[in-house]
Amino acid sequence: MDPVTQAIVSAVAAGITSSATDVAKQAVVDAYNALKSALKKRFGDDSKIVAAVNDLEKEPDFEPNADAVAGRVAQVKADQDEEILAAAQALLEKLKAQPGGEQHIKMVVKDSIGVAQAAGGGTATVTIGEVPEKKEKK
Repeated sequence: MDPVTQAIVSAVAAGITSSATDVAKQAVVDAYNALKSALKKRFGDDSKIVAAVNDLEKEPDFEPNADAVAGRVAQVKADQDEEILAAAQALLEKLKAQPGGEQHIKMVVKDSIGVAQAAGGGTATVTIGEVPEKKEKK
């Protein structure tokens, strides 16, 4: 998953889009809002990518919404925009700095074999590299 999608999906899954009371959580909310503002500035308030993020905020548990964000990020190459990428990295760092923050970082790796997902209460180790060829059973 690209860092822009990962930051958005992780922040929404962690529930940071609502108002926060303590300073540390407010820093995450501010970083999320900065990323969303960068998306609006670059692509417009009425853009499909902003609409996809809004849909994810409304239904964070509906997996197709996360897929839609990833698709729109790829479509407009938001992960190649320096300002957006910097905002996404800042958000991921703020999320990781939270107590249990690593658990809020949602990682989805899709390949021809299937989907591996870690979120919420678990941890996972994902090795990024070449997918080994499937051996045929005899």
